[in-house]
Amino acid sequence: MPETGAVIGAPVTVGDVDAAAATILAAAEAGKGGYVCVANVHMVTTARKDSSLLAAMEGALWVTSDGMPLVWALQRQGHEKARRVAGPDLMRHLLKAAETARVPVYFFGGDATTIAALKVALATQFPALVLAGICSPPLLPLKPAVDAETVTGINGSHARLVFVGLGCPKQEYWMAAYAPHLMGVQIGVGAAFDFFAGTVRRAPRWMQTAGLEWLFRLCAEPRRLWRRYLVTNSRFIWYVLAAWLRSKRGRV
Repeated sequence: MPETGAVIGAPVTVGDVDAAAATILAAAEAGKGGYVCVANVHMVTTARKDSSLLAAMEGALWVTSDGMPLVWALQRQGHEKARRVAGPDLMRHLLKAAETARVPVYFFGGDATTIAALKVALATQFPALVLAGICSPPLLPLKPAVDAETVTGINGSHARLVFVGLGCPKQEYWMAAYAPHLMGVQIGVGAAFDFFAGTVRRAPRWMQTAGLEWLFRLCAEPRRLWRRYLVTNSRFIWYVLAAWLRSKRGRV
């Protein structure tokens, strides 16, 4: 079993992208389903007050550390092997492996524009990929009920990797609800569909490494993301500081 730490009360798996991909591919080959949460500051902070999201994370096969603040928090706790496992990087890594091993993949989420661009990008970069299916669903409620037709469609495609791009926390609720019904492993990759399709630019590598990818995205989409990053990041910092102060008092 992979090593697991906790960041402000939420579980986060320790490891790098190679370890995460190996675990996911082994589960995909077994055909027993399961799902992967790609956790960042927004997710762990939201889970602090959202018991449903926390339960979804606790039930995941792997919870990646998609965000340097999570990696730093884990490393400070003594988890030396903690590395960043970002959704776009994990998705690309898995697609390469799936193309080589002829593992069927499915994409669920994204709007019509993103999906059209995604199809072109996949055909160009992974021409031998077994694309089992791709679906841009209608607008779903925050906590959608399991739809039998969707289950039949995905299972009938024989997909073993199901990339879900509905955004947090909707995709985590969706994956947790559908996990008992799907044979493929679900990976909630959020905005990775847009990055891969080229409809949204990703931050430069130096900003990713410095933990500033959130700032790049905030500047690119301030109206949509200001609350997520400014409010949520502030709460995260407060929770981390409060935990540090409690640990200091306990040593006195």
